[in-house]
Amino acid sequence: MAQELRIAVLPRSSFFRFWKVYCAGVKQAEQDLLGKGTRVSVQIDAPVHDDDWRLQADIFEKFVRQHVDGIVIAPCHSQVLVEPVEAAAKANIPTVVVDSPLETARIVSFVGTDNRKAGTLAARHMGDYLNGRGSVLVLRYQEGSHSTEEREQAFMRHMQQAYPEVVIISPEEYTGSTRDSARRVSERLLAQHGNRLQAVFTPNEPSTAGMLMALQISSLIDTVKLFGFDASDLYMDFVRRGKIQALVVQNPFRMGELSVKTLVDRLQGGSVSATIDTGSALVTSKNIDTPEIQMLLNPETRKVGASS
Repeated sequence: MAQELRIAVLPRSSFFRFWKVYCAGVKQAEQDLLGKGTRVSVQIDAPVHDDDWRLQADIFEKFVRQHVDGIVIAPCHSQVLVEPVEAAAKANIPTVVVDSPLETARIVSFVGTDNRKAGTLAARHMGDYLNGRGSVLVLRYQEGSHSTEEREQAFMRHMQQAYPEVVIISPEEYTGSTRDSARRVSERLLAQHGNRLQAVFTPNEPSTAGMLMALQISSLIDTVKLFGFDASDLYMDFVRRGKIQALVVQNPFRMGELSVKTLVDRLQGGSVSATIDTGSALVTSKNIDTPEIQMLLNPETRKVGASS
């Protein structure tokens, strides 16, 4: 009988809904593999906050000391985990990177959203909504977070190229990793710029939630349109009522499934793609209740163990 494969999975956070859905996909992959006769055991561990790169590095090195067969990681920072991942590769422990790229070639594959494409999708929808005119605030998330930086840069680049009459306000101030810190930064920026804004772009779940709360507190929720990122129960009703104009929604469940299956394929001697795009979609009040979007928003309602 083949030896059991021990897979360690290290998300960026254990708190946000995105990562809970991701972990549901991981468990789905484990059940799928077991159902097909592949002996695999998955262990999941993560920091609570997704900017705690020191704890994430400690957890990664713990997994290496345990001599797991492979590791899946969604790095908090694009550079901090490079040395541990490269050291793991030298010890014949391969790594799959999820969601946010890591600045090393010593990995098996990157599984996640094409963040440039997703940022461009938001810019195209906002630019059309504004008829190519107006002032837009771009909320920054966290320095070193490769995924959100790519979204922010792609959004601004497309907006500048396709809608040159749109004025982009992009302060060099970061929201941080929690909804509360994002709310506080958003309140300050709205106090400075709110009276001339038509729309705001936020690049992930905590920044979207924080800006939504700040718009409510400042009574700008009806005049400044929010174009956000990621799904959360906190703001689905705001999308239905048009208070959030649009959300770019990723597919964390599919990320979870494919990251584990990709690593297992490599461990079993197969060839895998260097990059796997798990896709994104634009959610608005017009399509939020369609079956396709509801499956994307609530994939964890699938029965774990069902065939994928």
